Amino acid sequence: MNKTQQILFDEPGPRAQRRIRIATVLGAVVLAGALVAAVYQFASHGELAAARWEPFTTWPIWRYLLNGLWATLRAAAATAVLSAALGLLLALGRLSTHRPLRWLAGAYVEIFRTVPTLLLIYVTLFALPQYGLNFPLFWKLVVPLVVSNSAAFAEIFRSGILALDRGQTEAGLAVGLRRGQVMALVVLPQALLQLAPSLVSQLVGLLKDTSLGFVVSYTELLYSGQVLSSYTHLLIQTFLVVALIYLVVNASLSKFARVLQARNGRFGGRRGRRTAELPPPLLEGNTPR
Repeated sequence: MNKTQQILFDEPGPRAQRRIRIATVLGAVVLAGALVAAVYQFASHGELAAARWEPFTTWPIWRYLLNGLWATLRAAAATAVLSAALGLLLALGRLSTHRPLRWLAGAYVEIFRTVPTLLLIYVTLFALPQYGLNFPLFWKLVVPLVVSNSAAFAEIFRSGILALDRGQTEAGLAVGLRRGQVMALVVLPQALLQLAPSLVSQLVGLLKDTSLGFVVSYTELLYSGQVLSSYTHLLIQTFLVVALIYLVVNASLSKFARVLQARNGRFGGRRGRRTAELPPPLLEGNTPR
């Protein structure tokens, strides 16, 4: 367990680990039973017949769904970039020595961490146009997602910065760097390296949030599936395919997060060994001039 994870919860002991394994096995058994029951129901009602799946072997159907996936990825990419940038500014604001800035950043994070994203979309869709703020369709989805996810990114960045040893900051100040330079050149690069798995995991949730685009009629993947199912009258088949696409994309992001976490662990181990091999600091009296 790395430092970032230890901030959120303590490492479970042997008894807790045994309970977690038992709960995992029971959950897997229940899930497998539910899956078998669902397949049986589908088969008994003819939903697994080859004729009902044949449309999904044609290119026009897949082209339409892939266009919806592309729209989803575009919205997710724009949201990720803007949310990460705003979240980093909010995190720095919460760590600022200026009380008004720290209070404003904290109020923003605490408010928009608790407000549902769907409510923000409704505000963007219905309330803001009455005051002359009528965004294009793409931004009617992206703007509320940015407002909501930036608060989550802010807490991730803040936890990563606070997890670093204070000696890093003190060392930077000791060599004559200003606090802003220490944050930009010393603290942030190390924090981002440690937080890479958590940031990628946040992207998985962000990608799923784009499914709220149906509220504003943005043709992302889920909305494309709804339109396609109404046209083909293949509701179950269409949404199973859409779920499979989401599963593949999110599983790829989760795998990427695990790879980053493993690499960070190896990097941290090598860095620790190199630190241990360094000679002890010189005595104050023998410090070279």
